[in-house]
Amino acid sequence: MTSTPKTLYVHDDLTDLASVSPETARLACELLGLVRRDARVRVLTLAAQLDAVVTQGPYGPFALAIGIATAGEAVARALHARAGWFPAIHRVDVAREENAGGGYELATGAAGPLPEQLAPARHAASIAVVDDTVFSGLTLDAVLRALPTGALARTRAFCLRGVEASLASLRALCPVTVGVAAHGRLLDDVSFINASGLVRRGAIRRVGRPPLAFYERPEWIHAWFPDDATNVIACCAELARQLDD
Repeated sequence: MTSTPKTLYVHDDLTDLASVSPETARLACELLGLVRRDARVRVLTLAAQLDAVVTQGPYGPFALAIGIATAGEAVARALHARAGWFPAIHRVDVAREENAGGGYELATGAAGPLPEQLAPARHAASIAVVDDTVFSGLTLDAVLRALPTGALARTRAFCLRGVEASLASLRALCPVTVGVAAHGRLLDDVSFINASGLVRRGAIRRVGRPPLAFYERPEWIHAWFPDDATNVIACCAELARQLDD
């Protein structure tokens, strides 16, 4: 059963995504309004998170920045635009997928094994590994451990937001700079979601099965937004339909 976290952080990547038409923009505004009605919810903007990372610098410039999947690459490019830390960005593809037993596995698909994807880091004098969110830490941990021998000593990790309980084990591998750090137990005390994941399939990746949006797991929506779950689900479904048209 999904817990109702004491604090739920919602990264607003939906406003820009839904700006394609007046109707989708209206629905996105309505959905975020429903989300904000719960006092436990904190909505995070990209600009504020970038500020929180940049003000901890300066760092670099790094010889090589490794962006974890599309989201990590986008964060690396946004940070470079602000601070000039990452002139060379290399993306690796790895994602967490839910298995039939309720656990998670890492998949790299056609991109190949992580050590092969990370080969360009072998001779880089300094390395940044960039992700958007650290929740369980599974993905970032896998990337750091797959770096070529000796590369960790030249590496710093960056993320926009993360759970401190997971960041602690990662900091045993290399320094980690995080924009928004949340304290508490995963799921019970704190959780992170992307607002786009409420409506776009791919938020929940599944081994051998089609991906889902969060609203397609209604029990999760009821746990996250217990007072407005029915309205949130209805708004998500309509916005998803509009975006898919």
